[in-house]
Amino acid sequence: MTSYKPGNNMLEQNNIQSFALDYENNRFGSSLAIFADCFEWMIRIDPNSIHAIVTDPPYAVKDFDPAQLKKRKNGNGGIWRIPPSFDGNKRAPMPRFTALNKRERNRLQQFFSYWAKLALKILRPGGHLFLASNSFLAQLVFESVIHSGFEFRGQIIRSVRTLRGGDRPKNAEDEFPDVCTMPRGCYEPWGLFRKPIPKGMKVSDCLREFETGGLRRKSNGMPFEDIIESERTSKKERMIANHPSLKPQAFMRQIVFAALPLGKGVILDPFMGSGSTIAAAEAVGYQSIGIERYREFYALSLEAIPKLSKLITGHEQLALALT
Repeated sequence: MTSYKPGNNMLEQNNIQSFALDYENNRFGSSLAIFADCFEWMIRIDPNSIHAIVTDPPYAVKDFDPAQLKKRKNGNGGIWRIPPSFDGNKRAPMPRFTALNKRERNRLQQFFSYWAKLALKILRPGGHLFLASNSFLAQLVFESVIHSGFEFRGQIIRSVRTLRGGDRPKNAEDEFPDVCTMPRGCYEPWGLFRKPIPKGMKVSDCLREFETGGLRRKSNGMPFEDIIESERTSKKERMIANHPSLKPQAFMRQIVFAALPLGKGVILDPFMGSGSTIAAAEAVGYQSIGIERYREFYALSLEAIPKLSKLITGHEQLALALT
């Protein structure tokens, strides 16, 4: 049986601060936010250092380029489509993924292929990657991750009516009132991947040596499931963290809880944004590291993480009521 050892003794010493290296950072209880480019940071981190990755990437084409963020903020659109209201509901801007040309799709594949190779390096054997996507780009993105060496373990379906899609043809709504250009979005796919377990090892062996290889069952002992009912992110959470891709704590805490099979280790979010993954880790008592390269979002996370982590979600209120 091949035997691997973590690339450093950071985790054995429980010294998560060591992961900050020489970057600007901020500590939250058991977690750490780092102001850095995740590619540069991941190159510098020792192999086999992280137990799991949970992230909602920006898709690295145009949507989070500074010029496009400025257009979104000013309501000018750009790659960010400003959708019309629907049944009295004001819809949030969304990236126009259908507008990507062949060159941009190739750029997307190259981005995820390179990033996934770095993720594969720093994850412990058997470590899981939870990767948020969308129905339009999931196949392209997931293939890139698999080709980089990850095992595809399925999809986590976040069942949520986002009010996205379902629109009539632009500037021809009256001419084609019975046509919609795409289905109304009712789910969000998250790819579930695993760094291969060393040859000759069983899951139980991997759990003993690396504390990875499986998923943690729910707190009631039931298995983690691949369909999770989820509301849209609440107004209360958006008031805390006004980030365009903010996921609700009720959903994120379930994902994060499952990511560490033994309930210990370090979770990484290399595209931290306003810190919803880190807040979820703090809420369930896990160690985590968030990396963010945009100063605006990094500053937002410093304010948002403590507040989001203390929220009592509707899911938790229901669980308490049933006990």
